[in-house]
Amino acid sequence: MHTTELTKRHWLLILTLTLLTFVLGTSEFIIVGILTDISSSLHITNAKAGTLVSAFALTFAVATPLVMSATSHLPKRKWMLFLIGSFIVLNALCVLSSSYIMLLALRMLTAIVTGVLISLAMVVASETMPIAKRGLAISFVFGGFTLANVIGVPIGTVIAEWYNWNASFLLTTFLGAIAFLAAFFVLPAMQSTTRSSMRDQFSLLTHPRILMAFFIPSLGFGATYAVFTYLVPILKGMEAPSSSISLILFGYGFISIFSNILAGKIASHNAIGRLRFVFLVQAIVLISLYWTTNNFIFGLINIGLMSLMAILLTTSTQLYLIDLAGIYQPKATGLAASLMPVASNVGIAFGSALGGVVYHQGNLLNVTWVGGLVAICASLLTFLSYRLDQQQKQQKKAA
Repeated sequence: MHTTELTKRHWLLILTLTLLTFVLGTSEFIIVGILTDISSSLHITNAKAGTLVSAFALTFAVATPLVMSATSHLPKRKWMLFLIGSFIVLNALCVLSSSYIMLLALRMLTAIVTGVLISLAMVVASETMPIAKRGLAISFVFGGFTLANVIGVPIGTVIAEWYNWNASFLLTTFLGAIAFLAAFFVLPAMQSTTRSSMRDQFSLLTHPRILMAFFIPSLGFGATYAVFTYLVPILKGMEAPSSSISLILFGYGFISIFSNILAGKIASHNAIGRLRFVFLVQAIVLISLYWTTNNFIFGLINIGLMSLMAILLTTSTQLYLIDLAGIYQPKATGLAASLMPVASNVGIAFGSALGGVVYHQGNLLNVTWVGGLVAICASLLTFLSYRLDQQQKQQKKAA
């Protein structure tokens, strides 16, 4: 498409892909809101029920690149429709699930479908939009996850309170059916990528520049989740009324919508150059929590700023990975598109674990320092990547 502006057809596709990520995000995150319901219903501990979350994240991280590599040659439209259909079936089976093992298996299968669908949504958004508008399109697609946290998960939790946890999966099944209909009528027929071997695909992961780009979002998410994982204990330490904590968390999610909009603007021009300083600001915001939490109002403002900084990196790093793959391994752009969602899951696991170690060592607020230091590491890695990009451009000019 040669136009530099977004047509009605472009917008329809963007909204369809955003709906899809909203549905996938609701399905992924809903388990957190109904965890205690599942544990009491299935007569298991909360810790065992928590493995449904970690197993999902681990399966997502390991399986997504493998499946993306193995299926890179398949026609994208047909493959996406098949996967959305599979998603509907898996969520419908969760409605009927009555044992931990069955639910665990279904969640792991859903994780594979979710990871591949998210990656394909990113590829479609990147390949069908005018170059100048790719950042805007991908920020909208990522926005589906933000809306899932703000709208989808609370609705699912309320349904579980009214009926039971199985009924929450009726919501995701129904949403999946809507996403299937939208995708059926809107997804364009796209050329499949030339078949390439798994070895060709995975050679992408051996390139130092790709690995550097992968760890930028890993560290960025790690910085946030070192603190966010323990936000409720921090709020209790600020003497926030128990009745207001859910409202504060809703506010946190609502502010992240604006973070997503800003992410698209950052990605529109000199994205990696701008991200160098975004991470430095993020570090200041996280570290300053160490002091601002002494005052309830200042603490809440600081937490709002933390939410605003949380996902500014998403769109820029997603496009950066796809663009680098275009330079170093053009046959592996589908695999490259899967790396950002994988990196975010790696970062979330790493950040929450690191925060947990620090928390259990003593002072809870030390997690803010750890988050800030991880953000500084992300900034340093981004500075290095940006410098290498500039050197490469100069070498091309000289040649």
